[in-house]
Amino acid sequence: MSRIAATFSSLKAQGRKALIPYVTAGFPFADVTPELMHAMVAGGADVIELGVPISDPSADGPVIQKAGEQALGLGIGVREVLDMVRIFRSQDSTTPVVLMGYANPVERYDIRHGAGEGESAFIRDAAAAGVDGMLIVDYPPEECALFAARLRAHDMDLIFLLAPTSTDARMAQVAQVASGYVYYVSLKGVTGAGTLDVAAVEAMLPRIRQHVSVPVGVGFGIRDAATAKAIGKVADAVVIGSKIIQLIENQPREQVASIAHDFLKEIRTALD
Repeated sequence: MSRIAATFSSLKAQGRKALIPYVTAGFPFADVTPELMHAMVAGGADVIELGVPISDPSADGPVIQKAGEQALGLGIGVREVLDMVRIFRSQDSTTPVVLMGYANPVERYDIRHGAGEGESAFIRDAAAAGVDGMLIVDYPPEECALFAARLRAHDMDLIFLLAPTSTDARMAQVAQVASGYVYYVSLKGVTGAGTLDVAAVEAMLPRIRQHVSVPVGVGFGIRDAATAKAIGKVADAVVIGSKIIQLIENQPREQVASIAHDFLKEIRTALD
């Protein structure tokens, strides 16, 4: 059983919902991420989504785009992200870490670092660092069977996005290869856009669960404790990203971790 599956199983037994914060690796300071991750766990995070910076993200709004650009400017690439996970994992052996990003850095890493036939250098090195799952935004499920199998061989999960526009056929395709959890994007558009319609989310989740047996997390548009609590009543997990990036942007280095901790503690209290 993967760390992600074990975490959701434990939470279900406790009647609790997962809190999954997202941060961009290397933002807002190149060396702050492991400390920030520990602070988020202390604040109540159950799983951490760690964004791999890329110059041309297709699913991210202005807030996360800017964070990625800043991290790239600080020299943060895939190798540095894996080092951050390794440092975090040296003190935390239980909290799952999911890398969220795009195909280009993954495939470029494989080309540059190589592996034996039928292997992936990225998967090999991510597993060694202590990564538990991947969410590759532009990997369609119909082309991911081999990638998913390679991840599962290393006890890692492949996580997919579903959207308000997802058809039943697309949900069924995702269900064939997804593990860990699926991430329901509650809004049409990019991260940080629009206002969350809780009733629409509540109406959509039964449709998703007809096809998908893994837990369902909901993100995009969750910015405060009240919204998180409302989503937590119907979803298995609450995902928060852009709001955290906004809160820690332009903050002094010594305050970044505590700001994220205090915000997540408020969300955790509301969920519980």
